[in-house]
Formats: sequence, C-alpha cells, structure tokens
Amino acid sequence: MSKNIEEKVAIAQNNKRYAIVPHYPGGLMTSDDLRHLADMADKYNVDVLKATSAQRIAFIGVDEEKIDQAWDDIGRPKGMAIGTCVRSVRLCPGNQYCPYGTQDSIKLGLELDKKFHGRKTPSKFKIGVSGCSRDCAENAVKDIGFMGFSKGWKVTIGGNGGAAPRLAQKLTAGLTNEEAVEMAGKVLDLFDKEQPKMRIGKWILKIGLDEFKSKLGIE
Repeated sequence: MSKNIEEKVAIAQNNKRYAIVPHYPGGLMTSDDLRHLADMADKYNVDVLKATSAQRIAFIGVDEEKIDQAWDDIGRPKGMAIGTCVRSVRLCPGNQYCPYGTQDSIKLGLELDKKFHGRKTPSKFKIGVSGCSRDCAENAVKDIGFMGFSKGWKVTIGGNGGAAPRLAQKLTAGLTNEEAVEMAGKVLDLFDKEQPKMRIGKWILKIGLDEFKSKLGIE
C-alpha cells in the first residue's frame, strides 16, 4: 500500500492513488466553487468526490504524478487532513442562519480557522464551534469546543472519537468571541510548551483537569 505524502498533503488510497482536500474554511462555498471543483474532478478523473465529516470535499483518486498540478489548478489552500496539526475547524450555521442559534458560530469559527488552521501541534487537534447546546459541530468529541449560550461561549476540552472515545469536559464559560480566540491560543501554546506527544484529552486525563486549568491560569 502507498504511503501518505505529508509534504503534499496527499492521503494514500488502497488503489495506489491519493486523496487531496482543498481548504474551504467552515465548508462554506459558492455555487461557482462547486462548479470549479466538479470541473477539476473531471479533469483529473478522480474516483469520487467525498463530503467529509470535517466539512471538506475530498478528491479521492488523484494519480501521484498529477498531485502538484491538481493543487495548482484547484487554486485553494491545502486542507490539513493529515499530520500533527490543527485540522479544519468544524462549525454550524449559528445564529446567522439557524433559528436555534444563540451565538454567531460562523464568525468565531472562521476567526479560529484563520488564526490556527495548520498550526503544528504535538498531536492532531480538532476544533468544533456550535452556536447552541444542540452541538451540531460535535464539540463533545473535539479537542477543544466552543458552545454558544446567551451569556457567551462555553469552552470544552479533551474530547475525541476513535478507538478510545472520550467526551470533552467543561473548561470555562461566558467568553466573548475575543476571549474565545485567546483561550484557544492559550490552550495551544500550553500544548506546544508541554509536548505530551498524545491527544490533549489523554494528557488531561493523565495530569488531571484541575492541574491543566492551573497551568492555564483558570481557577
């Protein structure tokens, strides 16, 4: 089986072709974007276009020798779908569109994506932003999550799916957008400083949530 080509952000498939994932923050696209992606899929004869759980559209089935040209033709930043870094920020429509939305998850999610997407981390790191407690961005299984309430953002930490799933725990609440972005930065800075070489939730389980909060300066 082929191996991932991390420097090209190309994910090996079992037919010796590769998947590449253009970056559209929050999965937000125009009809022109979709037409362009369809044209590119035809040009590179991909096996399938896949809407992923991370709100991306993956080109599954690009020949290795055509990866560089495909990225150039698509003309979008690379979606960081592999590697130890901050992956795409998953977000819900929030109060811009959803009648249940309490906070503007699109605004916060795009701010977080712009500031942190692709940042190197000790282990992969996923972010979710949900505009209300219905948790459509699945904050409960994200490394850090932001959930909208009338009094601001509730922050949860340490969730993940996978073979050993773990639900996130409450970190703090009542944050403004600016404070939420700042909190994400503090968490990532601490993660980088400590370099635990494991998912942040597993590390918190090891040292304890109180110790983690103390390191962040949260009472």
